[in-house]
Amino acid sequence: MIAVDTNILVYAHRRESPDHLVAKTVLSDLCSGWSPWAIPWPCIHEFLAVVTRPGYFVVPTTRARARDQIDAWIESPSLSKISESDRHWRTLDKLVTEGNVLGLQVHDAKIAAICLDAGVSEFWSADRDFSRFPALRTRNPLVLN
Repeated sequence: MIAVDTNILVYAHRRESPDHLVAKTVLSDLCSGWSPWAIPWPCIHEFLAVVTRPGYFVVPTTRARARDQIDAWIESPSLSKISESDRHWRTLDKLVTEGNVLGLQVHDAKIAAICLDAGVSEFWSADRDFSRFPALRTRNPLVLN
């Protein structure tokens, strides 16, 4: 199962974002396909916070438009929304320790732990910081391999 990071969601949603068309296409393919894919709940929360943040974009996304976008993703029949499992603390602690994670990097470790516990086979992100978690296979779908 593929899981998608916040930055892919934001790029697909915001036209002025780098690689908007590529992000929109790869996300649309996931949404309309039958292969299982996932969005970690923290990425949905972060998407909502980023796109509606005053001053971050010249014209932020309205709450209503952001809600509509999230609803559209959630309606994908092959989507799983993933969150912390009963194993979460053990997985998170291991990632934080092995990755020497501190401060704001804990958020990325939380997402990585959620993905690992949910059995995600590949995490799509444009954020290279996830490379500090070698147990989680990551790929940037916005660049050709």
